[in-house]
Amino acid sequence: MPKKRSGGGLTTTQQAAKFLGVAALSGVVLAGIALPAAGALGLAAKGTVEGFDEIPSNLKTPPLSQRTTILDNEGGAIATVYSRDRTVVPLKDISPYMQDAIIAIEDSRFYEHGAVDLKGILRAMNRNVQAGGAAQGASTLTQQYVKNVFVEEAGDDPDKVAEATQQTLGRKVRELKYAIQVEEELGKKKILENYLNITFFGQQAYGIEAASQRYFSKHAKDLKLEEAALLAGLVQSPSRYDPVNDTEEATKRRNTVLQRMAAVGDISQSEADKAIAAPIDLKVKKPQNGCITAVSGSGFFCDYVRKTILTDPAFGKTEEERSKLWNLGGLTIKTTLSPRAQEAANEAATSKVYKDDKVAASVVQVQPGTGKILSMGQSRPYGLDQKQHETVLNLAVSNKMGGSTYGFQVGSTFKPITAAAALEKGITPATSFSTGWKLSVPKSSYRDCSGAPTGSDNWDLQNELESEKGSWDMTSALGKSINTYFALLEQKTGLCETVEMAKKVGYERGDGKEIEENASITLGGEVSTPLSMASVYATFANRGTYCSPIAIESITDANDKAIEVPKSTCSRAMSEPTADSISQMLKGVVEDGTGTLAGLTDRDNAGKTGTTNDRLDAWFVGYTPNLSTAVWVGDDIGEKTTKMYNINIGGQYYEKVCGGCLPGPIWKTAMTGALTASETPSFHPIAVPRGKEKADPEKDGSRDEDNGGGNNDKPGNDTTGGITLPPGMIGGNDGGPRGGGNGP
Repeated sequence: MPKKRSGGGLTTTQQAAKFLGVAALSGVVLAGIALPAAGALGLAAKGTVEGFDEIPSNLKTPPLSQRTTILDNEGGAIATVYSRDRTVVPLKDISPYMQDAIIAIEDSRFYEHGAVDLKGILRAMNRNVQAGGAAQGASTLTQQYVKNVFVEEAGDDPDKVAEATQQTLGRKVRELKYAIQVEEELGKKKILENYLNITFFGQQAYGIEAASQRYFSKHAKDLKLEEAALLAGLVQSPSRYDPVNDTEEATKRRNTVLQRMAAVGDISQSEADKAIAAPIDLKVKKPQNGCITAVSGSGFFCDYVRKTILTDPAFGKTEEERSKLWNLGGLTIKTTLSPRAQEAANEAATSKVYKDDKVAASVVQVQPGTGKILSMGQSRPYGLDQKQHETVLNLAVSNKMGGSTYGFQVGSTFKPITAAAALEKGITPATSFSTGWKLSVPKSSYRDCSGAPTGSDNWDLQNELESEKGSWDMTSALGKSINTYFALLEQKTGLCETVEMAKKVGYERGDGKEIEENASITLGGEVSTPLSMASVYATFANRGTYCSPIAIESITDANDKAIEVPKSTCSRAMSEPTADSISQMLKGVVEDGTGTLAGLTDRDNAGKTGTTNDRLDAWFVGYTPNLSTAVWVGDDIGEKTTKMYNINIGGQYYEKVCGGCLPGPIWKTAMTGALTASETPSFHPIAVPRGKEKADPEKDGSRDEDNGGGNNDKPGNDTTGGITLPPGMIGGNDGGPRGGGNGP
């Protein structure tokens, strides 16, 4: 070790002498060339020695990229993700055999020399002269450690990696400078610990713990002699000596390490001979990386967690900062995912819609009052293999978070929002409207939030069946999903009031744009996402208070330090009586309305069906006081051209798909599996005034949905008589985007 002056550190003269001596003797050893003294003097004269005692802190304690573990809300592992598979461990948790083996083969005089091994350099120079080339190097473990820090900092940037490993005098001098300082400030044991944690051992394993797990499925502290020798031999060339792909070369290299350990006295010759005689016994553990490994179909939720960290300013002001946090890893992320709910959602989505069907299903569940996302299920598996019908398109969320380009038109699942806006304005549920099955309303009677009329022509619409004419109040209109009623209710309530209520309850477009203020919004003409709709209905379940959806409960970094995570923000969207009234009216949908196939018999539940033009989308969104679930089924690929008529889905034939006959049963399966029999809270009781209802006597009672509602029909029973709705009537958004599968 260099001699220090009494005040700590070296004098300027000593610094220069030390630096020049090191540079002159080391040279570019890897090239077999000694550095000329004149060159060293020239570098010194240019100020290379200046700041010689300054060392970046990251060389002492570099932030090493590690694996991140994502947990469910019970602490079970969902998935492990990493840019580099590494688990940092202290030296005491590394087998003594491993410590001795790496020193023996890489730097046998590690504890005898300083940062630079002058004897080793002279020996290497002599050997290289004899060989006529670079037959032997002389970098110490400390120098190798410093170089590895630079490589680690370079990450996956090829230019930075090349710069960190280039065979130049400048890079070698910088490495030497820092190596000397690291030796002084860290000491041998810490350098050895850091080295074993940073080094690459092949097979995507960084650091000794990951390598031990990869090749032998055990902790680094449990490595036997022959196993430690094998891993130590990999450092020089992980690909050449890879035991998975070339056992013969790996065995030769392992035996070289063992013989070297005997030569330096770490083990006896008999111990070496016994280990050399042992065959390589691998227990390879394949890398488990990324959301593709997530359990119970939770890959989409896992990816949503990743997107949250990469996009939320809470995790870094810039995209670069957030990306660095994610790639650095070492995080333990406890999420809101309920293993029970996730298993139920995955079962519901995949059992009734197959992965190779023309259409797909999405199921998402939110806890009322907390905003916690409890599950995300999807009929197509998460992944990149299109031959296996895999996808990374998360149908439950917005485009920003990995979803489709626009989202999907929501059909009649929007109608309860209009009803809530009406109640908040003081309009009684007993309000009745009498209409024929068709209706033409001047667009000028609908005004946007700036007070401007939405158009100068008429809005022409109709109900699903020609027999649906008569008088309805709010309860019956919701239960039977009467389009004409809600067009008139929105007119009476106000378009702006309806749009403002939608914003308050968390209704958001899938493309992130502002909600368009068109009269057709009341019939589901706007696009949204299953997560948004589950959150909207959770507001009704929570008696009028909206809570923004969240997926993360807590995060700790590699040092067990807590990282602050965004919390759900809750705000009152409507009065409790309004929300209670909506719940009471929506109970009728599942009891004797369009959603009877979805209804739960053992607890209070409410919901709404919905379909869109040409049955491109079908929905059921519903809730109990403690769980809200949205189910969407539709075309998830391309330009959404699959009309759900005369179609096989999940091994069953449907003459026409409706919200009540496919999404409804999926909803029921998901809810039944997620809920427990021990918790059956009830809705807050409230008396909902009724008006005079007078339906047309010709009505046959077996209506299908209104291309914005749900139905009672069993699959295969066509009750519409072949009625075709005019383009743009329902869910058409005046020719706006239909959403679809153009997401990332």
